[in-house]
Amino acid sequence: MKTRDKIVFASLELFNEHGERNITTNHIAAHLNISPGNLYYHFRNKEDIINSIFSLYEANLENGSKPYQDVAIDVELLLGYFDAMFYTMWQFRFMYANLADILSRDNALKQRYMLAQQNVLHSSSNVLKQLVRDGFLAVDDDIVMELADTMKMMVSFWISYQLTQSGDATITKATLYKGLLRVLMIFKAYSTPTSLATFNRMELHYRSMIEQEGSQQAD
Repeated sequence: MKTRDKIVFASLELFNEHGERNITTNHIAAHLNISPGNLYYHFRNKEDIINSIFSLYEANLENGSKPYQDVAIDVELLLGYFDAMFYTMWQFRFMYANLADILSRDNALKQRYMLAQQNVLHSSSNVLKQLVRDGFLAVDDDIVMELADTMKMMVSFWISYQLTQSGDATITKATLYKGLLRVLMIFKAYSTPTSLATFNRMELHYRSMIEQEGSQQAD
């Protein structure tokens, strides 16, 4: 792996583990056993590193929200969407935890974020429309976009919401699975008689994931 890529992934790891505000470029260089000068050869500053991490975030958003094509919809396909949502939240949790502050420091990054979110909203609404056409959801056409935006809002601010509701500053995988269950509640509310069983199976799956995470933390 090239040094530049090592810096990006090490920074992502440190930001997630300790919080972006608590990590400096010196911390990153020390973690990689390289000199600060070597780091600055590849990146001008920490904001430059965050911009590179954001490129990874954009790619994850794009890959995780693509509408399905010419396949029979089933629980596995829906779990794929929810798992992609979980992976993005977990992999970039430092950003969700401190989103307003990060974007306030870099207007160009804020514009990139807004564009990425518009693309997610467009793709997500198309997925919802497909689910309506395939008989999995009963949603009026005129509220599909608002419903997709509501789910996007829940995902975007679930982590920061949780951090304000507890004295624990640690975000666990179980925390994110609970967020997925909240999104799933919306799907169940608009489910059809033939699709409710599928969404119930998904709910059981993620509740079991929460229990597994709890058991692992207790060991």
